[in-house]
Amino acid sequence: MREKDMVNDVLSMLKSSITTYANIIAEAENPQFRQMVQQLRNNCETFQYDLFNVAKQKGYYQPAKQASPADIQEMRSQFMMS
Repeated sequence: MREKDMVNDVLSMLKSSITTYANIIAEAENPQFRQMVQQLRNNCETFQYDLFNVAKQKGYYQPAKQASPADIQEMRSQFMMS
């Protein structure tokens, strides 16, 4: 397996883990447990962002095109109307 594939697989797994942590946090009643899972999620997000930057630098990942200010304003307007 190529390094690029491994990095993309790890990024995908991290994304899934972050989603799972968010679901657990939303349903956690115990404050200490909730705080522990929030810390795990934060650590996972930090690692994901660091790995994303490495992948981007190596050309393994091409992020989506930046939204223009007009696109951002249009989306803002649509959400405000809802």
